[in-house]
Amino acid sequence: MNMKYVFFGTPDFAAIILEKLVKTGWLPTVVVCNPDKPVGRKQIITLPPTKVLALKYGIKVYQPEKLEVQKLKLEIGEIDFAIVVAYAKIIPKEILELPQLGFIAVHPSLLPKYRGSSPIQTAILDGEKETGVTLFLADEKVDHGKILAASRLPLEVKDNYESLSKKLAESGGVLLIEILPKYLKNEITPLTQDESQATYTKKFVTEDAHVDLEKDNPINIERKIRALNPEPGTWTIQNGKRMKILEAELTPENKLKLKKIQFEGKKPQRI
Repeated sequence: MNMKYVFFGTPDFAAIILEKLVKTGWLPTVVVCNPDKPVGRKQIITLPPTKVLALKYGIKVYQPEKLEVQKLKLEIGEIDFAIVVAYAKIIPKEILELPQLGFIAVHPSLLPKYRGSSPIQTAILDGEKETGVTLFLADEKVDHGKILAASRLPLEVKDNYESLSKKLAESGGVLLIEILPKYLKNEITPLTQDESQATYTKKFVTEDAHVDLEKDNPINIERKIRALNPEPGTWTIQNGKRMKILEAELTPENKLKLKKIQFEGKKPQRI
């Protein structure tokens, strides 16, 4: 099927899906991602994972600080559709309307549940037994558009943010490759989301990741450790020092057993 599309996405989650598309023959004309940024203590300028992948496959990259419709049109040319995965910027309505077949978005939850920026972390924090990935037609509202397809995935008790992200990205890539040809042939009827079932997630900050080992429920602490590492990073104060909790587990009696910690300024250590 000879159609042109643009891929919007920045982090590892998006890169996993982009690579699945490319390896199946779905090469985008352009990858649109966030600008390179300084990372870590040494503030080393780091390329977004999707850019690294695009350069590997010789795909053009566009990294605007802000999306402007006229500049974008010059960069992407005429396209039939777009795919957006974890782009982390609001896409204006006039850009969403550029491709005739719209923007197909990939979201790591079973919409309309867990709309917003942190569906994976929130599902872990809530102790969900099941999650999934949804394909939908993006509109100007957050994760609101009509659903094309969804696939379910068990949320294992040991899943953390990184392991679950990878599973959901893999699942999303498989679903996209299956559904994309059907959608482009007009074989799928998009379904309106049930607004009465909608829930919203928020961006987590450092304060959200604080735990009190004496007072907090061990089950909730263990979930926070799995959900909020590496960012913003679960932490507590121990002997007057800030201590990151990188790994822990619950005993059969639901007591918390710390496995890996890191004091400020020190290297991680297993205990």
